[in-house]
Amino acid sequence: MSAARVVQWLWGTSPAARVTRLPLVPLAGVYWVVMRIRSARNAGGGVLRLPLPTIAVGNLSVGGTGKTPLAGWIAAYCVRRGWKPGILLRGYGGDEPLVHRRLVPEAVVVANPDRVAGAAAARAAGARVLVLDDAYQLLGVARDLNVAVVSAESWAGSPWPLPAGPWRERWGALERADLIVVTRKHAPAPAAVDVAARLARRRPGTPIAVAWLALAHLEGIQSGTRSGLELLAGQDVVAAAGIADPAGFAAQLSGAGARVQLLAYQDHHAYGPADLERLVRAAATGGYVVVTEKDAVKLRGRWPAGIPEPLVAVLGVRWERDGRALEQALDAVLAPAARP
Repeated sequence: MSAARVVQWLWGTSPAARVTRLPLVPLAGVYWVVMRIRSARNAGGGVLRLPLPTIAVGNLSVGGTGKTPLAGWIAAYCVRRGWKPGILLRGYGGDEPLVHRRLVPEAVVVANPDRVAGAAAARAAGARVLVLDDAYQLLGVARDLNVAVVSAESWAGSPWPLPAGPWRERWGALERADLIVVTRKHAPAPAAVDVAARLARRRPGTPIAVAWLALAHLEGIQSGTRSGLELLAGQDVVAAAGIADPAGFAAQLSGAGARVQLLAYQDHHAYGPADLERLVRAAATGGYVVVTEKDAVKLRGRWPAGIPEPLVAVLGVRWERDGRALEQALDAVLAPAARP
């Protein structure tokens, strides 16, 4: 079993998982105390303001919430409004900057753990507004709009902070949010609505939107040829996923009617020669190989000629509730930026 599957099982709801993670609960308590102290220190002031209007997107849990496609959606919205965005990332893993460049070609993408230096580089390259990906816990930097992402899938798992559960912070941290987005990938729509209702009771007055991160279409990894999801109906598919939630990706493909064999890897998996050979063998036997956008950036250009190319499953952000609230919040940030 891969490390990703072990972690997902450990943070799950089965009786065996609950017993197994009990030794980790004291460490989770230590982590919780450290995060509370860190938050209290930054609440006293001393935050840095970046040189451009700043929109931060981040999550309370580790990985898999959809913050990257949401940050890409926000950057694309800025482009539609006439503003060149700079997308700032820590750069961990090396794949997310490439994903953002493909999602929003008009953006300036800067991977630098020093967000001040990254902001300066983005501004020098022509950016007029900044989108900070994975920045909810970046407490030392001021932002004009703070967007917290909560996934319906994470809500149903372990309630503990790291390492006994997936949570970086718990619900008290939502007091820093100007707007909350509840995302779902394979969870049913009523589950996401229920999470939104629970959060609304905790944070009355804070706008809460619901987004379905649905598979939009398929693209050939080399050719870029688009196909509809109906191509997978009734087909055998080998799904390769080096992301935070490989099982969720498999569930999305199953929902499109595919019979899925999942190859689950650790988040930011590098794909060595043996991994590539395994996928090539799968494609050569006549089945479809389907990968995420995050994995595609590490396989594109390495695929041998003469072998059917993998298909990239492209996610789309579909607003199911109050997406207009996010648009209005973004417009409020961009309006002052329009002034000379």
